[in-house]
Amino acid sequence: MQHFNPWHRLGVHCLPPSRRGPRVSRGSIRASFTPGATGARWSSSLVACSAAAVHDLTDELPLAVQVAVPTRQRPPQIAFPPTVTFRFDAANFELGLSSVEAAAGERVRIYGAPRTVVDLMRLRHRLGEPLAHGALRRYLRRPDAQPAQLMALARTLDVYGPVQVALDVASAG
Repeated sequence: MQHFNPWHRLGVHCLPPSRRGPRVSRGSIRASFTPGATGARWSSSLVACSAAAVHDLTDELPLAVQVAVPTRQRPPQIAFPPTVTFRFDAANFELGLSSVEAAAGERVRIYGAPRTVVDLMRLRHRLGEPLAHGALRRYLRRPDAQPAQLMALARTLDVYGPVQVALDVASAG
C-alpha cells in the first residue's frame, strides 16, 4: 500500500484546490496539513552564511540553506532545498533571535546581524576565516553597528578572544 507523501513536490499540486492551502510564493504552495499551517512551532532558525546573506554581510551564496536547532532536538527533515543543520546549545539558542518576512505572511526565524557575525567567528574553522572576517568588516560599516553588543554576545558564546582580535584588526585598518 502506498502512502501519500505530503512533502513530495507534486503531491500538493495534485490535491484538489480546496485542500492545497495558501500560495506562499511563485511555484510554492503551503498545504493545509504542513506543520507551519497547522500551527506547529518550528525551533530551527537560519544561521551562518544563510543569515549573513540575508543581513547583507556577505556576497557569498551558500550551496545549502544553513539552519540551527537546539542540541537535543531532532533536525528538520527537508528534502528541498538542500539543507545543512548545525546544533547550538539549547541554553543560548534564543539569544539574538529575530525574524524576517520571507514571503507575504511567512515569517522565518533568523539570528540578528550581531549574532550572525559571532556565529561565523565560532564556525570559522568549518566555514572559513575569510567569510567570518568579511562579515565582521561589513557589519562594522553599517550605521546600526553595535560593537559592544557584538562583544557581549561573543563573551556569552565563548568566542570573546577571537572576536576581540578580529575587531581590533578591522578597526585599525
